[in-house]
Amino acid sequence: MRVHKRFYSYLLFPLALIYWGVVYWRNLFYKYNFFISKRLLCNIISVGNITVGGTGKTPTVIYLANYLKGNGKKVAILSRGYGRSTSGMVLVSNGSEIKTTWQDVGDEPYLMAIKLNSIPIVVDEDRFRGGKFLKKKFNPDVILLDDGFQHRAINRDLDLVLVNSGDTKYDHKLIPYGILREPWLNIKRGSAIILTKINLKQSNPFLFRKVQETGMPIFRSFVKTSISPLSPVKLKSVDGCKVFIVSAIGDPFGFKKSVKKLGCKILGEKVFPDHYKYSESDWTLLETLSVNADYIITTEKDWVKLASFTISKPLIIIEMSLEIKPKKDLNILIDRCLNKINK
Repeated sequence: MRVHKRFYSYLLFPLALIYWGVVYWRNLFYKYNFFISKRLLCNIISVGNITVGGTGKTPTVIYLANYLKGNGKKVAILSRGYGRSTSGMVLVSNGSEIKTTWQDVGDEPYLMAIKLNSIPIVVDEDRFRGGKFLKKKFNPDVILLDDGFQHRAINRDLDLVLVNSGDTKYDHKLIPYGILREPWLNIKRGSAIILTKINLKQSNPFLFRKVQETGMPIFRSFVKTSISPLSPVKLKSVDGCKVFIVSAIGDPFGFKKSVKKLGCKILGEKVFPDHYKYSESDWTLLETLSVNADYIITTEKDWVKLASFTISKPLIIIEMSLEIKPKKDLNILIDRCLNKINK
């Protein structure tokens, strides 16, 4: 096995070198203003990561949107819309009505539209164009830039970088050897780090040391798990139930850990790639695999893509919400950000 891995590493080396070169020169051009970051006339808070997937960006954006809205701010969300079938700018929600389908905008922006009221959401691969539309159409005080750490065309007032607390030193190598989108040192471009899924992952001294060495403000994000109001089966608890897990998300291991905390007995699971587009035949197979389970359990993000299917097996949707600590310090950091543009 080691020989095979070493052989594949040699094959991937030229790709890794090209990828590193692209990342290096792109960041260098931004640093010396060959590429310009443009400013929108409102506060911009970016939520992103330095690794590939699985850090919890969507629930963090939802958390921040509710926090800002609760403090009297007009909020909008701008996303690329990964995995969508369209291109260009698409209005997901005007804040009171969802204007499209998940296929047209991607599963995550559509889920945010379901869960957030009075908050317009737009997807656009040209983020500055999408931001200008949001500013002109809805005049928000704050735009939340979803998955924005690597998207440097828009200037931001606060740059939150999410790091999965379960990352290991083997993960922290540049793609394709590991899951880093860019070299770790570039994390200092951000304003603060949020270590996510603290209550689902084992303590990792290697990662905590790396994070502390950045000298950046550090916050910790805890996952809270419950049965979602979207769930077609209405139960208060699944404690003691036999379940089969289905997911197509960035961190299926974290989801499985959160389901275990509900007290159910997991008979099996089926993991699909992140953003996977289910078919009716997929669901037929899943119902066969879960024949001995009382329920199939899946995520809200997956339910977005499954809701139109004919489902005979009892299905429970799990809601993942967050608590970020120390909350007071994060609130102070956000408030400072919101005051910048008004000075």
